[in-house]
Amino acid sequence: MVDRIGLSPEASRAEDGLGSLEKSAATTEEHQRQNIIRFKVTHVLLTVLLLWLTAVHVVGILFFAKGFLLTRLVLDNRSECGVLPDGQPSQISNGCWHPKTFDRAVILIIDALRYDFTIPSRRVFEQPPQKYYLDNLPLLHETAVSHPDHAILLPFIADPPTSTLQRLKGLTTGTLPTFIDIGSNFAGTAIEEDNIVSQLKNAGKTIVHLGDDTWHSLFPGYFDPNMTHSYDSFNVWDLHTVDNGVIEHIMPLLDQSPQQWDVIFGHFLGVDHAGHRFGPDHPAMAEKLRQMNDVLQEIMHKLDDDTLLVVMGDHGMDTKGDHGGESDEEVEAALWMYSKQPRFGKAETAVLLPPATAKERPVGQIDLVSTLSILLGLPIPFNNLGKPIAEAFTGPGSPDWKTLARVDRLAQSQIARYQEHYSRSRDLGLDDNAYRDQRTYLALSVESAADGRWEDAHHAYVNWHNEVISMYRRLWANFNVEDMICGITISGLALGFVFFFSRLSMGDKASAAPGLLRSAGLGTVVGAAIGSALGFLTPSSFSFLPGLVFGGTICGVIAATVWSFRHRLTTQSYLPSLWGWMALVFCLTQSAGFASNSYTIHEDTILLFFLTTFGILSLISSLRQASTADRVLGTYQSVLFILLTRLASFSRLCREEQMPGCRSTFYASSNSSTSAPWQLLIPYSVALLLPEIIKAFYQGTASYAGSAGFWIGFSFRIGLLLVAAYWTIDVADNGGWLMERLSPTTLKTINITLARSALAIAVPVGIGTFVWAKPCINISISEPRPAADNSGKPPRPQLTIYGYANVYGSRYLLMIPMLVLSVALLLPPVGQFSIAICTWQILCLLEILDTNGLTISSRGSSSVGPIILALLGSYHFFKTGHQATLASIQWNSAFVPLRTIQYPWSPLLVVLNTFGAQIICAAAVPLTVIWKRPTGKAGLRGLWNDVLNACLAHALYYATIQLATTMWAGHLRRHLMLYRVFMPRYLMACAVLLIVDMVLVVAALAGVRVVGLSVGEVFGY
Repeated sequence: MVDRIGLSPEASRAEDGLGSLEKSAATTEEHQRQNIIRFKVTHVLLTVLLLWLTAVHVVGILFFAKGFLLTRLVLDNRSECGVLPDGQPSQISNGCWHPKTFDRAVILIIDALRYDFTIPSRRVFEQPPQKYYLDNLPLLHETAVSHPDHAILLPFIADPPTSTLQRLKGLTTGTLPTFIDIGSNFAGTAIEEDNIVSQLKNAGKTIVHLGDDTWHSLFPGYFDPNMTHSYDSFNVWDLHTVDNGVIEHIMPLLDQSPQQWDVIFGHFLGVDHAGHRFGPDHPAMAEKLRQMNDVLQEIMHKLDDDTLLVVMGDHGMDTKGDHGGESDEEVEAALWMYSKQPRFGKAETAVLLPPATAKERPVGQIDLVSTLSILLGLPIPFNNLGKPIAEAFTGPGSPDWKTLARVDRLAQSQIARYQEHYSRSRDLGLDDNAYRDQRTYLALSVESAADGRWEDAHHAYVNWHNEVISMYRRLWANFNVEDMICGITISGLALGFVFFFSRLSMGDKASAAPGLLRSAGLGTVVGAAIGSALGFLTPSSFSFLPGLVFGGTICGVIAATVWSFRHRLTTQSYLPSLWGWMALVFCLTQSAGFASNSYTIHEDTILLFFLTTFGILSLISSLRQASTADRVLGTYQSVLFILLTRLASFSRLCREEQMPGCRSTFYASSNSSTSAPWQLLIPYSVALLLPEIIKAFYQGTASYAGSAGFWIGFSFRIGLLLVAAYWTIDVADNGGWLMERLSPTTLKTINITLARSALAIAVPVGIGTFVWAKPCINISISEPRPAADNSGKPPRPQLTIYGYANVYGSRYLLMIPMLVLSVALLLPPVGQFSIAICTWQILCLLEILDTNGLTISSRGSSSVGPIILALLGSYHFFKTGHQATLASIQWNSAFVPLRTIQYPWSPLLVVLNTFGAQIICAAAVPLTVIWKRPTGKAGLRGLWNDVLNACLAHALYYATIQLATTMWAGHLRRHLMLYRVFMPRYLMACAVLLIVDMVLVVAALAGVRVVGLSVGEVFGY
């Protein structure tokens, strides 16, 4: 066919080269100017329309989150030193509620100190494997075994989610966590409720902090400014700065005589960063653990008799060195307490777990607050729910059950007081039967204490505490069902509007935008007035601001839908084509599947099946095409699409729930977060092949001309080579290949230079090329030939325009390499492999749509391309080393081109790394209607109509997934797997929907505007 070499059917009939040129000459300059003005105005209106739709999505998400992601009710009450929990005045002179055991304390947090890092490997394994994290921190276990009256070592169980900020809140307040707190893991807000740091401050103690600067976000103004030194906590590439800073400043403080401080909080980050960067099984981890062992040994010798030393991990880490979830490796940290004087002991009730585990009985992290408060002579913070750790109060020799029972009684009285106040502030919906067991154990403890049976009293207090904690764990999440229903209603109405307007409305949507926006604006104003009035009249049901926002949003969406129904609804019956039914089935079945945790866990496999199914159907359809060229090209691209989908499936990062039936291939091993040396072949192969692949698709329509050659053949290739060089040096640095020749600082400087150079090519050069490039066409003028009719007219030259058949698509495609290069830089080599395949599949999809007559928008077919692009984006999200879990976030991507955190660039880099596949696919949506688009089809206004249809269809898929995950998360809010499976998937769906909405506005619509004006300037449309 002629259009396969760059000539459209219209152009092929104009052999004398006049074709479009005569049309351009006939078009007056004023008419062209009016067309351009209308084109720009339409772009602005459609941008406003999509931004309004994005705002509706935001409001729906926020309303549901307001009811679903509730934080617990924080009580403002505070414990007082002179008043016991039962209201009686305290008679203790050497302390508040109980005589203090220590005058000072050194509290050290070794971030991500997993329990098995601290015990001999022979206690865990019959034949210890060669693991770098084993047997490098022997000090804690050796002292606990050889001097049990001086030191205790216990598993320290964190409450998930295991993020640092969340754990610090639990370690200082003694409260159970709520999931929403993890959202501020790197931007913590001050803790206002009663906590042990504020109690130290109220007692007039001098508090020093060294290390992780998260503490200063939580406790601003609490620490002595002259002795405190904080360091940036987020740079996971830096293993030594924070640790060396803590060591540098803590030793002089310990040497002071007399000490000018009362409590030192030191927070080491090297172990955590080594885990994030290399995984636990790496020489860097062994080095950090040995360093901690030496530091702790030196600190031990510097302590005096009245100082308590506490060493703990705030959480553990999984096999890749990450954390945030609730696997055993993530929640099981270590706790070690040491005193130079014999003040500790073993309680006979400290039951050992099965011998195979070789672990002491675990204690909860919430137990630390009450333990430290009593040991230091402080009142227990009001909101604390933890019980004292028995080994800290039984004393050396025979267990001192009386002292232990008394401190148990203090903690029980405080928790009971908290329960009373909390129940008055918020009804938990519990009847008296829910407290029956608590009353039974409490009566037993009182009776036993009265009879002098202190051991029995202790057991009864422990059982009472277990009942209380179990109750709060079951019922702490007090969901606001009304707000959740409001959020679901808004999201559902928005989904209905998008479906109706994009799939069931006839006519030119671009020309309908002004009327639609006026209707939506009027409805929003009226609804906001009604909602705010209800907020004033019924404040118990609606407050002013939520009522205003809810009313305005609901009425605005309803008004827009009614306007569409009155003006644009087709009067003909409409049934989707086979392709439309396929897209509908894909969306609905995937949405229904999110009700199952196993379906959600294996979502990547489901997407593989969907994409393969599409490839098979397109293969069958291509084989039925009448044109030989279409049949051959469609068959080839369909087979290639299927093979590439399958090839991408070899990139895999397994969830914990998929083990042991899944084997991760994304990193060097399942125990590492770095790349294997052989994987360096991937980025160089991508740099060599991907530009050639894109070039081949350009050459298919003779469009490899103009800026395409410079941008794709040269700039894009150079950028990919810089990316390959960056990851080569990164692997060399991680493997220590250049340790003797170049310092880590020099390697980091080289890498930052390479990364910034690649970004310079991707962003300023890429944007400049895309904005100012001319259409990718080439004009050939042949020698004149005599007139065929012997009319005597002078011969005219033959003019051929190569690339004319794909002038829109080839021009727009210049945007995609810019995004691919940016995303590839932030991904490890296997991630680049996936992104390269994704790019190739997008091009294959465009050819499949064209050869099967699905590129040109029509009511049965235009949704296929955008929906398959959405499936591709979701599929390659998993193939680029991500999962719908917090632990899979690749935080180190924030430091690829940066040394420190820089807002807003660091978060943007993490977003680009995480959702890069969805961003690329969303930016490619206009290509589904402009690839090989005839230039005369309905002019520029028709171009806007078809692009808007495609964008709405793409957003429709993500809005469907978001609504489905929202509804299932709300319905399954009491499910055992809520925090592990359903809530992370819901959060991911919300984030992806909003990101895709913005990409459609910032990239898709803006890109079409640039392309339309560029083509119109040349051809005079």
